[in-house]
Amino acid sequence: MTAYNAPLQDMRFTLNHVVGLPQVATLPGFDVVTPDLADQVLDEAAKLARDVLAPLNRVGDQEGAKLDNGVVRTASGFKDAYWKYAEGGWNAVPFDPEYGGQGLPWTLALPIQEMWASSNMSFSLCPMLNQGAVELLQAHGSDQQKKLYLEKLISGEWTGTMNLTEPQAGSDVGAVRTKAVPQDDGTWLITGQKIFITYGEHDFTDNIIHLVLARTPTAPPGVKGISLFVVPKFMVNEDGSLGQRNDLRCAGLEHKMGIHASPTAVMAYGDNGGAIGYLVGQENRGIEYMFTMMNNARLGVGLQGVSIAERAYQQAVDYAKGRVQSRALTGKDPAPVAIIKHPDVRRMLMTMKSQIEAARALVYFTAAALDNGHTNPDEGARKAAAALNDLLTPVTKAWCTDLGVELSSLGVQIHGGMGFIEETGAAQHYRDARIAPIYEGTNGIQANDLAFRKVLRDGGEAAFTLIKDMRAVAAEAAAQPGDDLATMAANLTDAIDAVETASKWLLDTGKADMTAVAAGAVNYLRMFGVAIGGYLTAKAMIAANNLLREPGADTSFLEGKIITGRFYADQILPSVRGLLKIVTDGHRSVMGLSDDQF
Repeated sequence: MTAYNAPLQDMRFTLNHVVGLPQVATLPGFDVVTPDLADQVLDEAAKLARDVLAPLNRVGDQEGAKLDNGVVRTASGFKDAYWKYAEGGWNAVPFDPEYGGQGLPWTLALPIQEMWASSNMSFSLCPMLNQGAVELLQAHGSDQQKKLYLEKLISGEWTGTMNLTEPQAGSDVGAVRTKAVPQDDGTWLITGQKIFITYGEHDFTDNIIHLVLARTPTAPPGVKGISLFVVPKFMVNEDGSLGQRNDLRCAGLEHKMGIHASPTAVMAYGDNGGAIGYLVGQENRGIEYMFTMMNNARLGVGLQGVSIAERAYQQAVDYAKGRVQSRALTGKDPAPVAIIKHPDVRRMLMTMKSQIEAARALVYFTAAALDNGHTNPDEGARKAAAALNDLLTPVTKAWCTDLGVELSSLGVQIHGGMGFIEETGAAQHYRDARIAPIYEGTNGIQANDLAFRKVLRDGGEAAFTLIKDMRAVAAEAAAQPGDDLATMAANLTDAIDAVETASKWLLDTGKADMTAVAAGAVNYLRMFGVAIGGYLTAKAMIAANNLLREPGADTSFLEGKIITGRFYADQILPSVRGLLKIVTDGHRSVMGLSDDQF
């Protein structure tokens, strides 16, 4: 497995010239984010990712996490790496300074998290789940819960988890059976089993704060009867010290296709009468509260798709430059050349590179909308940004994670037969990537969320506002000199037309035929993802074209951005038009067979 080096130049370019980090830095509380600070933070994160986390990626895959007499032992080096991460203050980057956070915007936090996931996806899952727990308690916890838990969760001294899934309740969270029974002292006794709990047990920290969905005795059926509870591994005394062990345990670890170093736990609550839990907020509002954590996690998982694709790309490039095989198609020299000289290998590498850069821009763009949606002082701008963030979140999660699988598979293909051999490490990226389209809501659920909740519910207002902005960028690209920008403008406009047509069809069809919309929802989301990727790629091309005119411009990098954008325009954007007929007409055969005809 090759070394990992964070793509800092593209990260900085995307932040500063595509998604608007300078604008985010003007928002209240973010004035500390100067260009120098941003550069320093990214540089230091890159060092930790390269020197500490990346070397453990292969180790974690081979050793995995192990359950030993009820205690989970993580892979060699992981605990030490975690404390280098925590002691460096990295866990605190986007959180409230009142509880020890650094108060930096998500627009800067997400590029940092990209480095953790690229260098070691299994490791990165622990901080990602912990940050979701912090977000949830900041938004919905009581003053006492914030006092007891937030400072240590933000510092990384403790970690947090999310406990939704049960054997009979996967995506259908309303089927949860875990019980919570009230006690006279205001606590609750929790009994039940949860599965697929990421870092539900580990040896990094001396306490783990579980956020658990459960049903109270008087709860109505379905999702409206779910409540949320804080259930610590060790009880926490008023002074913050640890008390007795709670009645919970790790009953097993899953044996998985990938992310072997991330312990995926089966958690048992209440073997000896009930684990003590504390109600978060009000009864029966647990799903509402948990979605604070889920939306955070969905953005983080979308980022994982970009991250793992980037790692696979770096390895594929390294292999393609060093693997010598077959003579060049042109010229008279019979000597074999590095396979990067062969057109089809270059096609695969460009397919990876162009879509990684587009997907990276989408994640950062969504983060900027998140920051503006929380803190922009202009009410209209704040509401518009929040609506944009809501619209983009399912697209970011699903499109980027699908790309993670597709592009890491291309990475294996570029290696040829050696890609199928575990020793090269290419296969690990593919195996690790495969979970991301599944967890935090499968990509089919994300597609339904986009179609029904984010487009149909508001009559397409947020979608058509974004489409209008996309058209403005296409027009700006058309006004730029050069055939590359003209091609992007034309193909982007055609893709936007297709997305607009599909969106109008969805609005016309949705109320009368929900099945038709659901049957086309995945391809509708893909249309949107590819088109938004083109929109952001066009912005990057325009910025690069303008920067080329400045003295001292990095011509190699900037011209590379334009060429990569042209490839996206030529090879990726035309797929949007092709998907349109599948969305609007393809539903007729989806439900055609009876169950027994399968």
